[in-house]
Parts: sequence; C-alpha cells; structure tokens
Amino acid sequence: MTQEQFDKVKNGKGFIAALDQSGGSTPKALNDYGINEDQYNSEEEMFTLVHEMRTRIITSPSFNADKILGAILFEQTMDRKVEGKYTSDYLNDKGVVPFLKVDKGLAEEENGVQLMKVIPGLDELLQRAKERNVFGTKMRSNILEANKEAIAKVVEQQFEIGKQIISAGLVPIIEPEVNINANDKAEIEDILKEEITKALDKLNDDQLVMLKLTIPTNANLYKSLIEHPNVVRVVALSGGYSRDKANELLKENDGLIASFSRALVTDLYADQSQEEFDKGLADAVDSIYDASVNKK
Repeated sequence: MTQEQFDKVKNGKGFIAALDQSGGSTPKALNDYGINEDQYNSEEEMFTLVHEMRTRIITSPSFNADKILGAILFEQTMDRKVEGKYTSDYLNDKGVVPFLKVDKGLAEEENGVQLMKVIPGLDELLQRAKERNVFGTKMRSNILEANKEAIAKVVEQQFEIGKQIISAGLVPIIEPEVNINANDKAEIEDILKEEITKALDKLNDDQLVMLKLTIPTNANLYKSLIEHPNVVRVVALSGGYSRDKANELLKENDGLIASFSRALVTDLYADQSQEEFDKGLADAVDSIYDASVNKK
C-alpha cells in the first residue's frame, strides 16, 4: 500500500469496479458475456476465457483513472498478466488501485445468514498480494434475515479476518451483503449498522477498513459509518438491481460510491466489435460515476 493509492481511494472522485467473479460465479459471468459452457472443456479454459474478458475491459480506453478509483480482482486474475505485466501492476500503471478478493465462498445458510468458509493459506495469499502491489482485499458474507445474534457473528468474523489483513499491511473491504429481496431488509440494515459501529469503535486508531454494503432501504442510513475515523471509504454493491435502479438508489446516499459488478458489465458481449464494446463500457462507466459523485 502506497500513500498515493491511499489518497486516491480515500479522497478520489469515482467508483470501484468489481471484476472478481470466482469459480462458482464464472460460468454465469461468461454466459452473460455470450460464451456458453459448451464453448470450453475444462476449468483452465474457462478461467482463460474470463481473463480474456477482464483484459478486454481493463485495457479499454473507457476503463481509466478519470472515473475509476480501483478494481477488485479474483486471485487468478492477479496472478495472470495483461500486456506482459501482472494485472495489478498494469492497473497501478493506469492509475487504478488494485484490490483482491480473498474469501473462498459462503458456508451453508444457518440462522438466516451465510458466514464465510474458512480461508486456508490466507497469510501466504496476503504476502503475494503485497508483492503484486495490491492495496486492499475484499471478502463477502450474506445476510437474509433479521437475526441479531447471527448478524453479530457475520460482523465478528469479518472484523476478525479484517484485523489479520490489516496486520499484513493491506486495507480490508468488509462486505456483509444484505440480500435485496429480504422481507425485513430495513430491519436487517439497522441491526447491521449497530453491529458494524460496535466493531469499528473497538479498532485502534491505525486499524483502517473499508465497507462494502448493500444500498440501504432508508437513504443515508450509513452516514455515520462513512464519517467514522476508522473507515477509509464506504462503497455499495449493486446486489442484483439493474444498473439504472442501482444508480437511482445510489444517488440518494451522500458519500456512498459504487462498487458494481454485474451492473458494470451488463451490456458487454464477446461478439461486439471493439468500438461497440468500448461504447457499452463507456456508457456504463459514465452512469455509475455520475451516480457516485452527483447526489440528489
């Protein structure tokens, strides 16, 4: 982590692109891009195709530091190269700060939440990320019901691993996603805010985190989290909303910026000409940037 990276993430105008679909979600990401499962014969071929898709995005002139602060990468993307450079170094040279997804997926649902699976070899992965000049990490949990004890366990797990990441010299993105279709979404978010606030208040002054949260039902609910001294930035996931809907909701929340995945790449397809692809990406980038910096 460099001071230049920190200043950009903390104070820059723009959003963070999420390009971190992993093993379980890669087939769907490729299918949405126009590449069906019968077009590859192995996991290696699948990951090569998704890296080619990400390379096309990252190298596009529409993907630039004027509007994109950072990009979240899957481990294999970090370890592969773009135009002869490791992906994270290519992004740094472009002025886009690299992050790394470190979780290994979700455990089975229990008491209305999904904790993260155990993350084996995390210390080694964090060391490799530092060598690749990565700034921070991301890890996702999932909350589906307003169960206070279970939500507290989600936050506890996130911050416990977050402290391990901080000790390695990186900034963790804590991501306890609230399912957008939860019947009691607003109640879940009130509980989650309370639990995150408790966890933040226990951190030392030099223990800094980022938060990645579902856009709240009640606008500006997370204002106090955005302003918390231990929080570098709060970003929002699109969570299955369409890009237009996610942008509309994001605009209602002061200080909250996007970290969209599906909503970023919705209109990108493998069979597009380079001109069509760049235009589709530019339109997405422009609209998400506008929603991140121009509020109602």
